Amino acid sequence: MKVRFLSIDSMPWQSTVMLGLFLGLLAFPIGCAAERDGSLRTVVDEEWQPWQILETQTGRVLPFSELITNLERYDIVYLGEEHHNPYHIQAALKVLDQLVTDGIEPTIGMEMFGWDGQPALDGYVAAPQPVTNEFLEQVRWKQNWGGAFDDYAPLVTFARDRRLSVLAMNPPKPLIRRVVKLGLDQARQEPEWASWGILQEDIVDDPAYRERIVDQLRRCHGGTEEHFRTMYEASMVRDEGMSRTLVIRQEEFRRENGGSHRMIVSYTGGGHIQYNLPVPKRVARRLGGDIKQATIYMTSFEPGKTADIRTLMQESIADYIWLTPMGKSSSAKPCR
Repeated sequence: MKVRFLSIDSMPWQSTVMLGLFLGLLAFPIGCAAERDGSLRTVVDEEWQPWQILETQTGRVLPFSELITNLERYDIVYLGEEHHNPYHIQAALKVLDQLVTDGIEPTIGMEMFGWDGQPALDGYVAAPQPVTNEFLEQVRWKQNWGGAFDDYAPLVTFARDRRLSVLAMNPPKPLIRRVVKLGLDQARQEPEWASWGILQEDIVDDPAYRERIVDQLRRCHGGTEEHFRTMYEASMVRDEGMSRTLVIRQEEFRRENGGSHRMIVSYTGGGHIQYNLPVPKRVARRLGGDIKQATIYMTSFEPGKTADIRTLMQESIADYIWLTPMGKSSSAKPCR
């Protein structure tokens, strides 16, 4: 299936609400919990505490220093957050700061910025004294993300202070809204679809990915099967678009063939990294499997959530699970 990117248009309020609900899901686990039986490994949960890092393959608590040693072997590290959770920003900054201290030059990929904001983002990061209000207008913050920019400003400030690049990972939201409204087949027929340079790009319909997302939409939200279909297609376009962004930068690194030690740190909602299905699998497909990737799923934790964490471990939601204090986005229980 080929895609082409499209024009900006208005959409009914019902579709806007559905899109907002759907995008919110991507901060949380998707899909049903695995059946527990003797075939699942035993997970060690010796009084887990916030700020601990769990290695899903072994079930053990990993010291931060060991985590960093492991991460520095990879080309792309994915950090999956609960949206607007300040503790997850803190965790990301801790990783980024240690990488820089160790002589690595990370490029920071952020879901919160759309492709149409990349020039403004480049200018803001490079400016010694940027004007934030002007930047937010130019980067189309309200249109592409919304909410308080202060929640994510520390990542951008870190990049500016250390002269690092920031990638706007997401296709512009108005394009995604058109897919939700019209469906992919109709949306890609519009002439503006090609303006983002992906006229010949594949949007791959992965059955495992489809099963998880559509199942959650059916269980967690009202709507018609047609709504579920177009929202699923919009999800594919977003994840394929973000994958494309990361692959382009990775290929640039390879062409440079030398110089400083570089890697990409991708910062998105947890729904875009879990089970390796949304973005990491698409990156690997685009690069023919020639890529080393690691995923870190960040989740708010309190003692009452131990059973939930054990399930995530058993399902191998990511390579690592980073437990953090409860954030303001953690009051609503993820729909499973």
